[in-house]
Amino acid sequence: MVPRIKVDKTSRIPSAYSKEEVQKMLDSVDRGNPKGKRDFAILLLASRLGMRAGDICSLSFKNLKWEHNEIELIQEKTQEKILLPLLPEVGSAIIDYLKYGRPITESSTIFMRHTCPITSLKPPTLHSIVWQYLRLAGIKVPDGKKHGPHALRHSLASTLLEENTPLPIISEVLGHTTTETTSIYLKIAVTHLRRCALDIPEFVWNQPMVGGVAHEL
Repeated sequence: MVPRIKVDKTSRIPSAYSKEEVQKMLDSVDRGNPKGKRDFAILLLASRLGMRAGDICSLSFKNLKWEHNEIELIQEKTQEKILLPLLPEVGSAIIDYLKYGRPITESSTIFMRHTCPITSLKPPTLHSIVWQYLRLAGIKVPDGKKHGPHALRHSLASTLLEENTPLPIISEVLGHTTTETTSIYLKIAVTHLRRCALDIPEFVWNQPMVGGVAHEL
């Protein structure tokens, strides 16, 4: 008997974490063991480059263009080609994992499970990884707030907006085909939204009436 109401996804406010919270999460990773090396590289790809979970899981050696310091891939969601900068921090983390953490396997996929069977990671595992380090870092996550790799993608967009990065550039970084898709992140640009805020006018009940005309107290 209750009518169904369609809610457009663009009406929702994306879940995002501050730059300081993301750094705190990264600092909580123990990079002294193979799993930590893998997880750190994954978290950097999600938080520094905004890569989706599916693209991180399917990332292979052929996608890493070391000679150009780029990551080149076809996005799983849009099937569109994207070029991302292979930042020094990200590249160093991947190399550290490949040299000292990755299990021996013939697979060309970069990130692998560390327990048998040794296979490629799946997106739900990445969600667990992000959630694990958010808790380890002591970051409070309110009920209803997303806490997976996509939230780190949102966090990158939020940080870029705070740094006054033009919307078309953010679209390019996130691999969006139009700025209309990227515009959803304008809702979390609190600093910019404050500039649009209007002063609250005086209430009528707080104004004396003189000759039928209201005057501010």
